[in-house]
Amino acid sequence: MRVQKILIADDHAVLREGLTMLLNTQPDMQVVGHANDGRTLVQRVQECLAEVVILDVSMPGGGAVAAAQLREALPNVRVIALTRHSEPGYVRQLLQAGASGYVLKHAGADELLDAIRVVAGGGTYLDSTLSARVTEAFVRAQSDAGVQAEADLSGREVEVVRLLAQGYTNKEIAAQLGVSVKTTETYKARAMEKLGLYSRAALVRYALQRGWLDQG
Repeated sequence: MRVQKILIADDHAVLREGLTMLLNTQPDMQVVGHANDGRTLVQRVQECLAEVVILDVSMPGGGAVAAAQLREALPNVRVIALTRHSEPGYVRQLLQAGASGYVLKHAGADELLDAIRVVAGGGTYLDSTLSARVTEAFVRAQSDAGVQAEADLSGREVEVVRLLAQGYTNKEIAAQLGVSVKTTETYKARAMEKLGLYSRAALVRYALQRGWLDQG
């Protein structure tokens, strides 16, 4: 079993300690470090060799700024925003900054654990209470300039993009579609090139605008 190395970035010591106790009870998770502000986050992640960062949006130094800095410096590190803010604007800001997950602080422990596992596996996770509201806001906004029409994609490419945005891994998509993992990766690469998308966060925004995250 592969153990995910996790860093908790929050300026509240009680929350950091509580999350550490929770995550360290999981056989596939290990908290390897903490940060209490966004300014030193990249350095702390490098020191701890963390693979997943649980990030407080409102901590000193700016959660969105820290997420963007992480994406630029350490693109393989996955970020989960943990926050009390449920407004679509906050979700959009963090996704644009490079977060792969968004969980509300009042969510249950199981939701956070699910989010960590999905994000660590290469997926994207939105708090279960946010999906409909965020989708509606993104559809209204239609803010992504330069994204090509869905009609430019083949039917199979649409399927792959939709499933990726919903958090499925390449292996899971391959099994669903009855193709090889390599073929799935080819569809993904072609679709993202056609759409001009260069990150999973951008792909999620595209899917949100089309309401795909509410489809089974």
